[in-house]
This record gives sequence, structure tokens and C-alpha cells, in this order.
Amino acid sequence: MSGNTITRVGMAKRYSEAAVCNGIVFLAGMVPERGDVDIKGQTEDVLEQVAMRLKDCGSDKSRILRAEIYLTDIRDIAAMNEVWDAWVVPGAAPPRATVQAALANPAYRIEIVVTAAQA
Repeated sequence: MSGNTITRVGMAKRYSEAAVCNGIVFLAGMVPERGDVDIKGQTEDVLEQVAMRLKDCGSDKSRILRAEIYLTDIRDIAAMNEVWDAWVVPGAAPPRATVQAALANPAYRIEIVVTAAQA
């Protein structure tokens, strides 16, 4: 058995907001805090949360190793990409998957899952 320490951040009964092991940060799916804005507003909201949680875990958006983006309507991809492209660090765009999926709350139009290296 490995002696690697796992640190969990923002623990709830069902999940943690993040886990860190061996210098790798695994974020839970981040969803918008506001359901009354369009896809651009929800994407900005989620990316702000991602940045804050990465900072809490000793990382930042330049250290993202992988991103998974879930959209309730894949036709939102162009508008979401506008926000993403403005947010991502030039020269450090991570591998990414974007798919259409049903999300837990009908008000959510986007969910983003990120894995990053600690700084």
C-alpha cells in the first residue's frame, strides 16, 4: 500500500470540492452559482470558481492538465468557447473534452471538471 497522502478540500457528506495527491489537483465538477444568466455568464461564473479552487489547492489555471466540459446544449459551444478562449492562459491550453450531457439541475447549462498540477 502506498504512503501517499490525500488531502480533501471542501468536504461534504457526498463529495469533496477537490482532492490533492502527489502534486496533482483533482477538482469536482464546478457548476454555476447563478441559473438566471446565459451560457457566457454561467461559463464566467464556473471559471471563476475553478480559478479560486485551484488557488486554494496551490495551483492556477496555467497548470491545468485536463479539462472536461459538459454542456446541456452543444449548440452553446461557440459562446462558451469565447469565454474559455479569453480565460485560458495563452500557450497553456490544456487537453479538453466537451460533450452534451443532462446535468443535475435544469438551470445549469455547463459543468467543468479540471485536473491540474500544483505549482
